[in-house]
Amino acid sequence: MSPTAQKTQGDTAARQLWLAVLAKAPGAKLQAAWDALGDKPAYRLLRHGEIGLVMLRGRIGGTGRPFNVGEMTMTRAAVQLLDHAGAVRFTGFGHVAGRSTRHAELIALFDAMLQDPARHGAISELVIGPLAVEQQARKAEEIARVRASKVDFFTLVRGE
Repeated sequence: MSPTAQKTQGDTAARQLWLAVLAKAPGAKLQAAWDALGDKPAYRLLRHGEIGLVMLRGRIGGTGRPFNVGEMTMTRAAVQLLDHAGAVRFTGFGHVAGRSTRHAELIALFDAMLQDPARHGAISELVIGPLAVEQQARKAEEIARVRASKVDFFTLVRGE
């Protein structure tokens, strides 16, 4: 595999991780992070927030034939970060469950800023890191809560 292909795969995996964190973050937290930024980049909306439906598919036991579970509302947006001359530097995309166009736009903004090497470190440290830690803690709490209610069933063999 070429070094370029390895870099692309690593970049793709990293981008998938930060997009997952952003998509699961509450919109109010993303708005607060955006408001706290001192040096906001110039940008334009490539695709304003659009609300639509996606079909969810499932499998029984994870191995059966796929079937349609139902539809879910999603919102998507795309932004372009601009340099001082107005040229496009980076393009970000945001998808979020629900109907919040601002939430999708904020995800797209942070996605574009995370692609910029000059901003990546700061945004990772100030936004992605704390959100990821909070999400992991919330997941650990849920796992502990569910584990506490676990019931082990066993059968005794009758001596007949």
